[in-house]
Amino acid sequence: MNRIGFIASSILVLLVLLSSTLFVVDQRQFGVVYALGQIKQVITEPGLHFKLPPPLQNVSYIDKRLLTLSSLDTEPMLTAEKQRVVIDWYVRWRITDPQAYIRNVGLDESAGATQLNRVVRNAFQENINKRTVRDLISVRREALMADVQREVLAVVKGAKPWGVDVIDVRITRVDYVEAITESVYRRMEAERKRVANELRSTGFAEGEKIRADADRQREVIVANAYRDAQKIKGEGDAQAAAAYSEAFGRDAQFAQFYRSLEAYKQSFNKKSDVMVLDPSSDFFRAMQSAGTPAGNAPRR
Repeated sequence: MNRIGFIASSILVLLVLLSSTLFVVDQRQFGVVYALGQIKQVITEPGLHFKLPPPLQNVSYIDKRLLTLSSLDTEPMLTAEKQRVVIDWYVRWRITDPQAYIRNVGLDESAGATQLNRVVRNAFQENINKRTVRDLISVRREALMADVQREVLAVVKGAKPWGVDVIDVRITRVDYVEAITESVYRRMEAERKRVANELRSTGFAEGEKIRADADRQREVIVANAYRDAQKIKGEGDAQAAAAYSEAFGRDAQFAQFYRSLEAYKQSFNKKSDVMVLDPSSDFFRAMQSAGTPAGNAPRR
């Protein structure tokens, strides 16, 4: 029984020792093997690897993927015309030499990000001081980012290489500081209001001009129509008078009778009318019968 326990314990110890000598390197990482605090080996290929058990050898891992560093502060920078602007940027970088990185930068990615942030910001400050706001928002921005990337690479690949590579530097936003932004917005608002008022005034003047011209045309059209109507009416009256004259000339007695009927029609248009006539008047001659004397004409 003791022998079985001894064998089981031995096997367990061997398994523990074996597991401490094996480690797996992921394809997204570098494996760094330390021997008594010194870098013994850098493993770049993924897979299962061997090392001595602790404390003789230890292993740590560093990310080998493409990393992104974004701007961490919003402190303004001065342009060539002394305008205070705030920029947002990001940097794409990766660790290429883990041994140099650990010696000159730090043991993990955060150490490199902190130092790289300082270098990138200084490079942006130096280059923005040489450029105007117009340069920052125009096509010259590409030249600015290329200059910043070149200066950052000169630092990280200088006398003490960091073991990193800077792939890309990009500006995502350029803006004035808040106080200047508010002032710019107020000026823009005032300018837009001025343009709007000017357009309204111009539109009102054009509208009045159009309305005045329309009124003038209406008066001319109405006057011309009235003139033509009076002309046509006069011609019609003349033709009617000629027709009446011709008809009355043919039969004078009928003409006298027709005129009397027209006079009666105009005189007796209301039942409440009262007329006092001279008995000797010829007004009712057309209504008198042959045997009725003029003095007995009806009275109304």
